[in-house]
Amino acid sequence: MINFSNKSIKSRKIKFAIVGCGRISERHIDALKKHIKHAEIVAVCDTDPQKLSIAMESTSAKGYNSLTELLDEVDVDAVSICSPSGVHAQQAIQIAKSGKHIITEKPMATRWSDAQQMVTACDRAGVRLFVVKQNRHNSTLQILKEAVQKKRFGRINMVNINVFWTRPQDYYDQSKWRGTWEFDGGALMNQASHYIDLLSWLVGPVSCVQAFTATLGRDIEVEDTAVMNIRWRSGTLGSVNVTMLTYRQNYEGSITILGEKGTVKIGGVAVNEIQTWDFQDSSPGDEKIKAANYETASVYGFGHPFYYDNVIKTLRGEAEPCTDGREGLESLEVLIAAYLSARDGREVSLPLEY
Repeated sequence: MINFSNKSIKSRKIKFAIVGCGRISERHIDALKKHIKHAEIVAVCDTDPQKLSIAMESTSAKGYNSLTELLDEVDVDAVSICSPSGVHAQQAIQIAKSGKHIITEKPMATRWSDAQQMVTACDRAGVRLFVVKQNRHNSTLQILKEAVQKKRFGRINMVNINVFWTRPQDYYDQSKWRGTWEFDGGALMNQASHYIDLLSWLVGPVSCVQAFTATLGRDIEVEDTAVMNIRWRSGTLGSVNVTMLTYRQNYEGSITILGEKGTVKIGGVAVNEIQTWDFQDSSPGDEKIKAANYETASVYGFGHPFYYDNVIKTLRGEAEPCTDGREGLESLEVLIAAYLSARDGREVSLPLEY
């Protein structure tokens, strides 16, 4: 185990750089602005001059069109990777070798071997690797996690996840990397990634998966629709249903848990509404249910500031990471197993070969 205790940053603000200035970077910028007491953005990087210019104006940070140049010239403590998923591994390994901590957006990589190399590179360099799982910080899911930890469901018999969103063709046409196997991944890997994370975070280790994927309505390499059956090591059965072809607008992002002593459905457009909360035994915390619901016009939720709170506290030596590289591997492993199952027409057992 690597000892990071002697590398804590407490005497000054933690210096962040952001690589990739597309739309998800806005969430990182806004989140870091909420932690101005302990954090500052000192550099931004993108190969697109327009996106770089917007990020520079938003942050007042110095801009670079080259990650190499940024790492050579800027005194930075941590780098947030918001670039296309397929280049996360290459960039993370380069950043790790420069001795900087890393925060990477989901999925941490599009290939299993790439993700493993990211973890290894950070271990060797003695730097932190944070994998963004901001949905875990949603108030609705925090309450659900507490109920699972308190074993209020008794035995969990079945779990269902639905991600019924829409991504029109012009979404994929915005950039050449969108909708490609190498750089993006499909509906499972990209849009449903945070929901796949809930499978192990809430229910436990997955034993095996069986999946079907299809490209039914978009001119892209990857799938726009997928279904997956799951068996957990505990014996629980479940399913995941994902499509980016929902008519007109995003419709539902939900998780339903059916246990011997309780039934819960958290739905809305992005698990933002507790729609069913029914347990055999009441709990004082049940009064918090209505307060946990929130309105959202975005599928991202509001978890990035809470995620960065953990990142900053970890780098200050005041906490441990809520999702490090190894935990990031757990959800990616399920995703890779699903793609192997769909490709080969077979059930795939976990863990994958290490």
